[in-house]
Amino acid sequence: MGQDQTKQQIEKGLQLYQSNQTEKALQVWMKVLEKSSDLMGRFRVLGCLVTAHSEMGRYKEMLKFAVVQIDTARELEDADFLLESYLNLARSNEKLCEFHKTISYCKTCLGLPGTRAGAQLGGQVSLSMGNAFLGLSVFQKALESFEKALRYAHNNDDAMLECRVCCSLGSFYAQVKDYEKALFFPCKAAELVNDYGKGWSLKYRAMSQYHMAVAYRLLGHLGSAMECCEESMKIALQHGDRPLQALCLLCFADIHRSRGDLETAFPRYDSAMSIMTEIGNRLGQVQALLGVAKCWVARKALDKALDVIERAQDLAEEVGNKQRAAAGTAGACREVPRVCGGDGALLRPVWRVHRREEQPAAGPALLPHLPPQVPAKQRDPELSQLPPLIHEAWLCVTPGSRCGLPPRRSCSFSTVHWRPIYSWGSCQHVLTTARALGPAHGCSPVPSSPPCLFVLCSS
Repeated sequence: MGQDQTKQQIEKGLQLYQSNQTEKALQVWMKVLEKSSDLMGRFRVLGCLVTAHSEMGRYKEMLKFAVVQIDTARELEDADFLLESYLNLARSNEKLCEFHKTISYCKTCLGLPGTRAGAQLGGQVSLSMGNAFLGLSVFQKALESFEKALRYAHNNDDAMLECRVCCSLGSFYAQVKDYEKALFFPCKAAELVNDYGKGWSLKYRAMSQYHMAVAYRLLGHLGSAMECCEESMKIALQHGDRPLQALCLLCFADIHRSRGDLETAFPRYDSAMSIMTEIGNRLGQVQALLGVAKCWVARKALDKALDVIERAQDLAEEVGNKQRAAAGTAGACREVPRVCGGDGALLRPVWRVHRREEQPAAGPALLPHLPPQVPAKQRDPELSQLPPLIHEAWLCVTPGSRCGLPPRRSCSFSTVHWRPIYSWGSCQHVLTTARALGPAHGCSPVPSSPPCLFVLCSS
């Protein structure tokens, strides 16, 4: 297949793809890949295949084509093509929640010699890096990357990139619990779609509507959230966008749970979980599991809630997302004791992510990450990126087997405000205000008992 015929077939595939005949478009492009000897054409068709598989949620295939595209770029010996192919490789790993790899490939992009494509794709590289840092809960670096991407968009009058960055900023502010900004940025994205997006793919409108729905729900405007989510879902179904369908199902489930309609919420969580498992979105699976756990807590099915929270923590640890892991810890520490009325017999040690052992008479340097008043040298560096919003309480527990926790003689903290929240065998206390928290003292373990653990939770 010659150069001209290759170009014609690529355009034919694009027309089919834009008319929602995705499978036919993929057949045309795969035929080009098999028969064409034109390296430029092969590189371009590989880019089409990467984009199509991304929007269909076939992330492993997306990764496979991105790797082949890098080999083709090296054969072409063109720095612009190499930059574009590494960006596609970074995006593939971002979709698969391989965030450390994403950051590494983005740094490779930024380290390439100055190219013509660098000015055009630099903003997209920064956006992908910001998404990866957000996936790891490294909030400061995520915000810096998003701001850099936004500067690229403004300097190059790239409204499409600005729209994508605004949606990511909406997700960022939702995670750090600034819900007004979490709504502002998706609304800005929707304005960009209305003003400049006549020739754009409808996925940009769907994406902005989804992020608006999330923010509206967090603000308690459930009617508006439902309307935005329905519009987003309609477009996602029309275009066969499986990843967005999963996100919308998750949002629907959260809305129904917020309304107290658990019967409707459960099947939507299950559907979202099924799609996210199929496409490999592990972070989305964590969100779905935490939603299911909240439903079980509302029904006072505490054993089921703890099982689900533990699964969510395993996935969050696997991905490296500290905030989602902390959310599972917080849910266990806050909801279960409240619902069971102080009966600690139902508790299990699912709080693994942020725990630190303390030997008798240990110094304050072994304590976990404390609120901002405590000197930095006394904080746990692994938790330095967690927002202050979740530093609302600390729980002192004793470690035990996977089946339960042993009794304890006493626990003490140097704080001005504390209250009993539950107990098993003897006294257990939780601090209810981080502002009052000073250096904590150990639990004075008896010789036969294991060392204390300090575990992050939320009031």
